[in-house]
Amino acid sequence: MATDIKDTAHAVGAAAVMGLLPARPRMLALGEPTHGEDTLLDLRNELFRQLVEEEGYRTIAIESDCLMGLVVDDHVTSGTGTLDEVMERGISHGWGASAANRELVRWMRAHNDGRPASEQLRFAGVDGPLEITGAASPRQALTALHGYLAARVDADLLPCTAETLDLLLGTDDRWTDPAAMRDPDRSVGQSAEAARLRLLADDLVALLDAQTPQLSTATPRDAWDRARLYGRTATGLLRYHHWMADTSPARMTRLVGVRDQMMAHNLLALAERGPVLVHAHNSHLQREKSTMRLGGAPLEWWGAGALVNARLGEEYAFVATALGTIRHQGVDTPPPDTLEGLLSALPGDAYVVDAPRLAAALGDTRPAPRVSPWFGYAPFDPAHLADSDGIVFVRDVPRV
Repeated sequence: MATDIKDTAHAVGAAAVMGLLPARPRMLALGEPTHGEDTLLDLRNELFRQLVEEEGYRTIAIESDCLMGLVVDDHVTSGTGTLDEVMERGISHGWGASAANRELVRWMRAHNDGRPASEQLRFAGVDGPLEITGAASPRQALTALHGYLAARVDADLLPCTAETLDLLLGTDDRWTDPAAMRDPDRSVGQSAEAARLRLLADDLVALLDAQTPQLSTATPRDAWDRARLYGRTATGLLRYHHWMADTSPARMTRLVGVRDQMMAHNLLALAERGPVLVHAHNSHLQREKSTMRLGGAPLEWWGAGALVNARLGEEYAFVATALGTIRHQGVDTPPPDTLEGLLSALPGDAYVVDAPRLAAALGDTRPAPRVSPWFGYAPFDPAHLADSDGIVFVRDVPRV
């Protein structure tokens, strides 16, 4: 059995990952089982560099606010802002402080310097403007979309004025109250103003779509793409806020589902312009349904990867990451009967494994699920082995 497992493993790199796939995918998804560990982000950075140099990839997308990501993209393509400013304002969830994320942005800017736009690397956040404690105001997305259309189409076609939007939006703190995550009554998402804004956002997106022949050719592609992003984000945020105010038992399932829908829509838009490496949590990128327990209640929903896979088919590839130890978080040597325990028996610090071949080699001997002592780490589910294209195994994630 050890020999069979060893035969499926190779050093991590673009050639090894591509060797698992029938052809270069339009979207290569690299999952991670925990956030905030630079060891995993350094591995991501090196894989992206190789994909750029060997496979023609030009875009990297990470699990970060899609609107904030525009700040990073402006920097890596045109040098807008200092690196310090960009790391503070361009990456959400506090991950702008990561040395590995900083190095990624620095390297992309250096790579792009002096290159024509067609050869430049692009950066994207794929998450909605959402944090653990709530969601952003839809103001930025709605007003940006309205402004784009107001400058380019007949004013009579607009469903409202900018002043009407401002009046309906009110103050941003109405939308961002962190107490609304636990108390639906604190949310404004089902107020009369929010209901009107959802209709107006839908009308603005419909107008953008109806004017596609004119707008997609009369404005630069980047401006058109951003207008579409603003539209997706505005409608997604208003839908998210609507379910924040819901009191039914399905409330949290709706919320996590809307979040992954927003991510999926952003990923599909990115895939239109060329091959993309996306890096996010395994649970967002896997092909199977995502599950979690919140307050003791089980949640189950289709994640972004499952939604994108349903659209792209073989042009979507998913490589999960599994870990041996994260000792500074109390995650010690994995039990030998788990997948991580079996992979730990192989030599080397990191390697990529052919997941379907490994599943076939194991046959009916399915590894035991690993139990994590730390809430921030979600072990790979061995039941998903055959439905993954590969597994990157990292033996140890040290404190950096």
